[in-house]
Order: sequence, then structure tokens, then C-alpha cells
Amino acid sequence: MSHSISPIGHVRSCFKEKFAIPRQPQLAPAATGVLELLPPFDTGDAVEGLEQVSHVWLIFLFHQALEDKPRLKVRPPRLGGNQSMGVFATRATHRPNGLGQSVVKLEKVEPGRLWLSGIDLLDGTPVIDIKPYVPYADIVPDAHNAIADAPPSSIAVHWSDEALRQAHEHGLRLCQPVRELVGNASPRTRARPTRSRRPSAAMACACGTSTCTGTTPPMARSACWTCNAPPTETSLSPQD
Repeated sequence: MSHSISPIGHVRSCFKEKFAIPRQPQLAPAATGVLELLPPFDTGDAVEGLEQVSHVWLIFLFHQALEDKPRLKVRPPRLGGNQSMGVFATRATHRPNGLGQSVVKLEKVEPGRLWLSGIDLLDGTPVIDIKPYVPYADIVPDAHNAIADAPPSSIAVHWSDEALRQAHEHGLRLCQPVRELVGNASPRTRARPTRSRRPSAAMACACGTSTCTGTTPPMARSACWTCNAPPTETSLSPQD
């Protein structure tokens, strides 16, 4: 038996390409977005009372990872991308029905719009449902997960004066806290066993924009804040 579902809205996110997105919600508190609700949910009636809630669960579609044939095993980035595991033991984006869920902070409620932070969602993500986060029911004090038993390590970011200046300028242009997003988010793609991590790297774009420097994995990719093109990576001497 098949069932049909329709989005109740779409997320307008600060993340315009999927390789820049944090692996989990709340890893980048500065990451913001707006959930724009579709009719008939955009009149205000459907969100009445939601102003009493600090966080919500979003049920959404991984719209850029939908596949006709379901994957039984995946290679989660958490394990370096070189070890396969059953799809139901991971939070990989390749789900049997393309569904994902994230708990995000609710900053403001307006008729037809929810202002969010701490998101891990791509711009344009279709949202299927919203549920309030209920602390006494959603927190499991004795829960454990041997696969992901601790938060991922952060990337050390060392800002030059020029990078700080550009981050400030692009932050004003984009209305986004660029420095905080770079410092908090730690996106990674699948690792490759034939390549080792470099001690330090600088990301730069063909348009001439220089960014921050820091210890980065060789396959890490984001998008240029100026032209939205993937930057290239340049080796540096190891940081002290």
C-alpha cells in the first residue's frame, strides 16, 4: 500500500548547497532559516499557540537525495565514509522514503512563517510536518549510542585580518553571521582512503575572494560567499 504526502511549506535556509550543511541540527546555532508555510497552513490558525514553544521537530524530505531504489547499506561520514552499515543504524540522507527529522530552535512565530535557528537544512527543503519539542517526553536520560557517542570535533579556524574584513562585508551583504557559521559548522563529505588529511589549508575562489585558514579535511567543500562557486584548497605550512 502506498501513501501520498504533500509539503506544508519550504525552508528558506542560509545553506545554498548541501556540502556546506552541518551533519546534525544545533551544531551551528548561528545557522538560520525561515519556514514559509503553504495554504491552507499560512493563515496563522495552524501555528496558534506555538509561540509558547522554544523548539520544534521538523519532518522533511531530503529532496536532493531521493532515489528510486532504496539502499540497504550506507557509508556514514561519522565513520570516515569507509565503513558500510545498515541504513536504519545511521542518519544518512539516503532514506527509504527520503524522510528526515531535525529539532530546531523556534525564534519567532508569524502567520505563515516560522523563524528558525540551529538548522541543518538545505535551502528549499520541503517540510512535511511540525511537532513541538516536549522536554519531559523527548529527553531519554539513559540513552546511549556507541556509533556516535560524542559530538564531532570542531575545525580550528584561524582568521587573518583580511578574512575578518571580508567576512564582515559579506555578512552585511548576505544578512548572515558569516564568521559564526564558519566557526561552528563542520561539514564533511565521504573520506577517501588514498588521501590523508593535510595539516592546514586555505580556501580560495577563482573570483579572488580569500577566506579563512584552518585545519580542514582535504575533501571538505563549501561555496564562495561572493559568487557561490566551490572554492579550491591551497596547502599551507602547519599551524602552531
